[in-house]
Amino acid sequence: MGESELLARLPERVWSTPYVGGRFPGSRAVTERPGLAEGANCQLFAYEVLRHFAMEVPAWRSSDLWADTALTERVANARPLDLVLFNATDESWGAHVGVVVGEGRVLHLSAEAGRPAVWGLADFAARDRYRTLLGFKRVPRRG
Repeated sequence: MGESELLARLPERVWSTPYVGGRFPGSRAVTERPGLAEGANCQLFAYEVLRHFAMEVPAWRSSDLWADTALTERVANARPLDLVLFNATDESWGAHVGVVVGEGRVLHLSAEAGRPAVWGLADFAARDRYRTLLGFKRVPRRG
């Protein structure tokens, strides 16, 4: 699936998601009101995008995602729907998570953008908080 097809298949609710830092995987705010309608942080947003494409990720924080080897795998070459992690340093704790949508392009939700955006890898590298590309994680499809 190409980038434009992948992006076109996302429902409007994904595109209208506001950034809300307190709505992260496992938070009380998400447990009480799941979904994206009330906002999300980058991880929750990325996991909901994958869920739309029949891929499931536990309610992990970025460091748990990066450390996992049972349900995900690190890959050197990204393809659409792989997760990507960025940070200011090479630490996975607090890393920013996005979804690869095309060659060097990432769909993500950040406080800076406020709403979902597609950036190139160079856009992340140009910002101190995202300058370190930790790597890519692949999640298997269900069924």
